[in-house]
Amino acid sequence: MTNMEKKRLEELKTLLTRAGYEYYALDNPSMTDAEYDRLLRELRAIEERRPDWITPDSPTQRVGGAVAEQFVKVRHKEALLSLDNAFDAADLREFDRRVRAVAPQARYVVELKIDGLTVALSYEKAALTRGATRGDGVTGEEITGNVRTIRSVPLRLRGGEGEAMPPVDVRGEGFMPKQSFAALNREREEEGQPLFANPRNAAAGSLRQLDSAVTASRKLDFFAYQLLEADRWGVAAQTEVLARLREWGFKVNPEFRLFDDIEAVIDYCLSMEDKRHSFSYDIDGLVVKVDDFAQQRELGFTAKSPRWAIAYKFPAEQAETLLLEIELNVGRTGVLTPTAVLRGVPLAGSVVGRATLHNLDNIRAKDIRVGDHVVIHKAGDVIPEVLRSVPEKRDGTETVFLMPEICPACGGPVTRKENEAAHRCGNVDCPSRQREALIHFVSRDAMNIAGLGPAVLWQLQTEGLVRDAGDLYSLEEERLAGLERLGAKSARNLLDAVEESKKRGLGPLLFALGIRNVGIKAAKTLAAHYGSLESLRRAGAEELQNLPDIGAIMAEGITDFFRDERQLDLIARLERAGVLMAEEKAAPAGTLFAGRTVVVTGTLTRWSRQEAEALIEAHGGKTASAVSKNTSFVLYGDKAGSKLEKARTLGIPLYGEDEFAALLPP
Repeated sequence: MTNMEKKRLEELKTLLTRAGYEYYALDNPSMTDAEYDRLLRELRAIEERRPDWITPDSPTQRVGGAVAEQFVKVRHKEALLSLDNAFDAADLREFDRRVRAVAPQARYVVELKIDGLTVALSYEKAALTRGATRGDGVTGEEITGNVRTIRSVPLRLRGGEGEAMPPVDVRGEGFMPKQSFAALNREREEEGQPLFANPRNAAAGSLRQLDSAVTASRKLDFFAYQLLEADRWGVAAQTEVLARLREWGFKVNPEFRLFDDIEAVIDYCLSMEDKRHSFSYDIDGLVVKVDDFAQQRELGFTAKSPRWAIAYKFPAEQAETLLLEIELNVGRTGVLTPTAVLRGVPLAGSVVGRATLHNLDNIRAKDIRVGDHVVIHKAGDVIPEVLRSVPEKRDGTETVFLMPEICPACGGPVTRKENEAAHRCGNVDCPSRQREALIHFVSRDAMNIAGLGPAVLWQLQTEGLVRDAGDLYSLEEERLAGLERLGAKSARNLLDAVEESKKRGLGPLLFALGIRNVGIKAAKTLAAHYGSLESLRRAGAEELQNLPDIGAIMAEGITDFFRDERQLDLIARLERAGVLMAEEKAAPAGTLFAGRTVVVTGTLTRWSRQEAEALIEAHGGKTASAVSKNTSFVLYGDKAGSKLEKARTLGIPLYGEDEFAALLPP
């Protein structure tokens, strides 16, 4: 019986694996869903009787459920490089010119650029052993349990040599189909949970779940596109890689095309701009690669990207809608910012109902009127912005927007300085200004007071408990506990967080005070140089400008701040409450970076930028915000941009995160 049952188990695994491949990779199922479910139940029943027979490549192991304590860092076999971008036909022709200078006979394979996230897969003896995120391109996070839940990822390679098969490393794109995304957001809406902005964010969040059962419920998908060490398999071109991956059971995007010349590539890219929304998944462009691997090797790489490939990015999406009204928001410095209230319209993965108009000059330059049809886009694919009006659709009911002479929040006077675009409320007691100033004061990079979000601050303000930041330090537990939605425990936690904030130090305090034009970096520079608030208060504008990162406008803002009696009164109250007014310098951890100036740029994965800069300073170094000939080296992460390029031009040493970490003492 045991031998027969074991034989049946292997037969079921083979049948179900083949059916899964036909359904998810080939989109050509030969088995009904009911038959698949029946066989899966039979397999699960055998495994329940004989758990020692369960293997990682069993179709039953896709459901997830094990909760991981943390994501383990893994180093990629080969770095996952980013691609240079092309935004129009001219960029593609320039790419072609560079390629043909080295490889005149090059042919191009063009693949869709799926809007998901890169996943690296490793197979040993034909079985999936590891899945990892891209991370910084060198080091990622292991997410094997979550990757196993993606049904288009083969748990065992088809037609492989089993035990004798050499290791296989494959890369591809994990993504969430539009249908899965819509269903997920419907569920979250019904449960009162915040919605995901777009499928890419949803996929990223799903793949980094600690509970793989949650990942399994999200119905992610995967397209494979790269095989490492392809020459070991006798594969000489990208088109051959795609064919081999498909043979092994991977789902390969069928929309790739092979072209002999760049003009045909351009035509295909432009045609896909119209078709991009017809797919069941989001795409944000196409990837153009030299097909032949020998030619790829000839072309080589730059420090961050291959010379034989480029990403053609679609233009930012735009939409037309109706501008219903213009609202004014009053910021902490009194600036009145106009915001367009729109008839909701889908745009780049979300429904947009509001968009920034920046200032009155922008409204006038674009001739935007209330009641206009307007064209909007997402600046940087993130922030909705009104691009222009559509005057030919006007019917005469539109009205020209006028900036009010009195503040809509407090009735105070609105003024505009000469040569300044901003209109400002001059009333320092304006409730909107006070509220925004409080939100800034408690924010993470300032005093970092947990539990004091905008809603709680609004409640404290309307109850008359808080007018400015000084009042936060005289709040009473009994009064707080009596407020709606707070209670005794929340009140105690909030007061503990307020008490803890007193120790933040001079740098965070200077940023929290909202001195005009003083950001996080400048606040840190001022704190390090002067050491105390009193020393800074006595500094003149000319003296301030001798410091790095402090220009004439910022110096004027600092001196103006310390001439304001209200601000001096606030500082005195904070000091009486016990808020630290001086920089408590920790003893240096060492002199590793003594005498060296370091610029940190890009997105880091091991540390935040602030943490990395603190680490450098703790070891005796200085940090700067701009690259110059005085920069000792640059610590860079993903999407480092112009600072990295300038450092290369100047011949300044560059350190990735791993290289930098290797410098640090154990």
